Amino acid sequence: MENQRETIQWERMLPQEFRQSFDKLPTVFLPLGTVEWHGEHDALGLDALKAHALCVRAANQSGGIVHPPLYGGMGGLDKPSTIKMEAEHSWENYLLRPWLEKMTSECHRLGFEAIIMITGHYGHNQQIVVREVAIRMSERLQIPVLGIPEYWLALDAGYLGDHAGIGETSLLWHLEPDLVAIDRIRNDPDYGKNERIEKGSSPELGQAYAELIIDRLACLAIAMPKWAAEKRAKFVTAERSILSAQIQGWRLQHPWAAWQNIHLEAVKQYGQLLVEEKFDQIVELSKQLRANTTSNG
Repeated sequence: MENQRETIQWERMLPQEFRQSFDKLPTVFLPLGTVEWHGEHDALGLDALKAHALCVRAANQSGGIVHPPLYGGMGGLDKPSTIKMEAEHSWENYLLRPWLEKMTSECHRLGFEAIIMITGHYGHNQQIVVREVAIRMSERLQIPVLGIPEYWLALDAGYLGDHAGIGETSLLWHLEPDLVAIDRIRNDPDYGKNERIEKGSSPELGQAYAELIIDRLACLAIAMPKWAAEKRAKFVTAERSILSAQIQGWRLQHPWAAWQNIHLEAVKQYGQLLVEEKFDQIVELSKQLRANTTSNG
């Protein structure tokens, strides 16, 4: 009797399993990250580990296929054990952008009808390049390509993104509990200078964030292959409006100008609006993001 396995991880599939998963849902997840210092308390591969685990759990819920994570991104702290593939503050990009363009093109060639790129690495230029490539390839390939950090799907839960702070530490603690040693933060002169991260982080908080992100990823994975041309065009317009606010903030103020305003109540609704396909409202929230970014300069 043939042994039956079910997996959604591309690298672990036999050809028949790939065909079965593809036929079930032709959506592919591309998790992105890097290896970088995340304090004495978190694993160095946090970014990619987190992105991959969230995609795997989402695909287990919705279907689809998860590509192995990319360990290499733009920027990184000037700390030990950190690989910097490209400069954080440079517009020139010779590695990440063409890699993402080629990967999305290959996924399209294989017949995938939707692509979800989730970056667990948050350098401002990394976020811009991932979203920028997704927008351009959505138009070039004529399939929806989403490119965002995972925290954009949980802004309304209070997760605004951080670096080895309460949010990331809690997520990793839930997803990979053996890779957080919270007591070691006391030996860290930066992250352990007070008890905020140690006392504020927990696997329970990470679970709350993860469940919301996973549910929304699963919903998008199912819905995106069904988007007709008109809906896809509205999606591209919405994502471009967010990207424009991010770029404008960088050029006119400073690199993190736009991100300083993602706490706004209107902006925090992005994840829910995306899942509900209310793209016109995302355009409106981007206008508020842009206005506050400019006025707060």
